[in-house]
Amino acid sequence: MATTELGWWGVPLAIAAGTLRGSAPFLFVSLGECLTEKSGKINLGLEGTLLTGAMSAYAISYLTKSPWLGVLVAGLAGMLLGIIHAWLCQQPKVNDVAVGIAMIIFGSGIAFFFGKPFIQPVAPQLPAIAFGSWSTSPQIQSALKICPLFLIGVAIAPVMQWFFASTRWGLYIRAVGDAPEAAKAMGISTSRVRWLCIVAGSFLAGIGGAYLSLYYPGSWTERISSGQGLMAVALVIFARWQPMQCLYAALLFGGAQAIGPALQSVGIDSYYYLFNASPYILTLLIMIITCSPKRTLTGAPGALGK
Repeated sequence: MATTELGWWGVPLAIAAGTLRGSAPFLFVSLGECLTEKSGKINLGLEGTLLTGAMSAYAISYLTKSPWLGVLVAGLAGMLLGIIHAWLCQQPKVNDVAVGIAMIIFGSGIAFFFGKPFIQPVAPQLPAIAFGSWSTSPQIQSALKICPLFLIGVAIAPVMQWFFASTRWGLYIRAVGDAPEAAKAMGISTSRVRWLCIVAGSFLAGIGGAYLSLYYPGSWTERISSGQGLMAVALVIFARWQPMQCLYAALLFGGAQAIGPALQSVGIDSYYYLFNASPYILTLLIMIITCSPKRTLTGAPGALGK
C-alpha cells in the first residue's frame, strides 16, 4: 500500500494494515501450538507444517480454481503431518525436540519437492472484506481489507479459551498436560488426548500456511514462511499458554513484521534490514526474558518440564 500521499500519517496506517494482514499465520500456528502444549507435548515441527499447508493450498487452488478448497486441503495436510508427529513423539524414549526438528526437515522437503511446479503459476486468491468502503481514501480502503480467514482465527481464540476453562474435554486436556499420572488414575487416556491435540494443532498450522500462499503475501515460494512456525512457539510462551493472549501476541508480531515495509513506503531505506528483522529480534527478546531462571513460567503445563 502506497503511503507517500499521506506522508508520515501513512506509517501508522501501513503498520495497522500490516498487522491485520500479517498476524493471521502467527495466530493460527500459535493457537495450534497452544492446544498441543496444553496436553503436555511440544511441536517444533510446525514450521514444516506451515510450509506444507502453504504449498498444498496454493496447488489445490490453482488446480481446482477454488481457494477455499485449498484451505481445507492445507488443514488436512497439516493433520497428516500431525499424525506422524503424534505417533513418533509418543514412542518410548523419544525426545519431542528431536522429533520436531525432524518434522521441520520432512515437512519442508515435501513442500519444496511437490511445490516446484507451482512457483510460477498464479492461483486464485482468497477474497477480502472491504471494511473501508465508507472512506474515499484509497489508502484507508486498502488498509481495511480483511480476509475472512483472519476473522475466523480471531473467533477461534475466545472459543478455545472458553473450551479450556469451561468444558469437560478442556479439563481432560489440562489434566493430561499438568499431571499425566493423575489423569491416568482418573481413567483418562493420555495418549489419545495428546494424539487429538497434536493433530488438531497441526490442522490449525496448515490453515495458517494457506493464509500465507492464498492471501498475504499471496504466492508460493520456498521462503514464504520466514521462520514464522518457530516464532509461534516463542509466541505461545510469551502468551502464557492462553489462547486470548495468543491473539494479542500474534497482533504484536504482525505489527513488528509491518514496521520495515511501512517505513520503506515513505522513503526510509536506511536500516532497512534491521527493521525487517523486528519479528526475529522480538522473538529473541521474548526467549531471553521468559527463559530467565529468575522468572517462573506462569501457566506452563507441568508435563512440559519433564
